[in-house]
Amino acid sequence: MDQGLSVVLITFNEGHHIAKCLKAVQAVADEIVVIDSGSTDDTIEVCKAYGARVINLAWSGYSAQKNFGNNQTSLDWILSIDADEVLNETLIQSILKWKRNPQAACFKRMTNYCGTFIKHGGWYPDVKVRLFNKQETQWEGTIHEVLRGLSKENTFLLEGDCLHYSYYSVQQHYAQAEKFTTIQAEDLFQQGKKSPWFKRVFSPISKFIVDYFFRLGFLDGKAGFTVARISAYATFLKYKKLHEHIRLSK
Repeated sequence: MDQGLSVVLITFNEGHHIAKCLKAVQAVADEIVVIDSGSTDDTIEVCKAYGARVINLAWSGYSAQKNFGNNQTSLDWILSIDADEVLNETLIQSILKWKRNPQAACFKRMTNYCGTFIKHGGWYPDVKVRLFNKQETQWEGTIHEVLRGLSKENTFLLEGDCLHYSYYSVQQHYAQAEKFTTIQAEDLFQQGKKSPWFKRVFSPISKFIVDYFFRLGFLDGKAGFTVARISAYATFLKYKKLHEHIRLSK
C-alpha cells in the first residue's frame, strides 16, 4: 500500500506561476496545504481551484511558516515545495515509486534564469532535501532553511529534476539579492561575525572566479556570466551590510 503524502507550500502573490507547480504535484499529492501570508493577487483562488486547502497566516519567517504548514497536514510524510518549482515527469515517477517505501529523500533542482536553464556555476545540481516525516524533523534557519538532522548526504536521492522558475528578469535577481543579503547580514551580526576590509574586497572576487571558471559557469553563456556577476555582488552586499550593522552598534 502506498504511503500518503501531503504537499506543503508557503505563498505570497504567486498567482503568475503557481498553477504549473500545483498541476505537477497533483500527480503525487494526497492533500495539498498552502500557507498564505496575505496575497493580494489570485494566488488563493488558483490554489483552491487545484484542490488545495489554504490557510492564512501573517508572515513569521520561512521556517516558521513551513513548520506551521507541516502541523496542519493530516499525514506525516511531507513534500515541501516552493510555488515557483515544478516537478518534471521523471521526478514525478520517482516520487510515486518512493511512496511504496518512504524514507527521507532529496532531489536535484535546476533553475531557469530568464528563459535559460542554468546547469553549471554551482547552481546545478542544487540538491534539496524535501521529502521527510514531520514527526522526525522540522525546518530551521531564517533563510535557505534546512531540516534538522537531514542533509543530502544522509538521505535518498531521487531521479529527476525539480525545475525552479525563479528569475524572470535580471532586475528580479538584483531585488532578491538585496532582500536576502539584508537577512544574511543580520544573521551574521547576531552570530558575532566580523566584516574586515579584505573580506569585503576579496570575497566577491573569489566568488566570481570560483563560480564562473572553476564551476564552469561560462558554459551557460551570457546567463552564466550574469549569474556569476550578481552572485559576486550579493557576496559584497552581505559583508557591506554586516559592516554597517557593526558600525552602527558601536
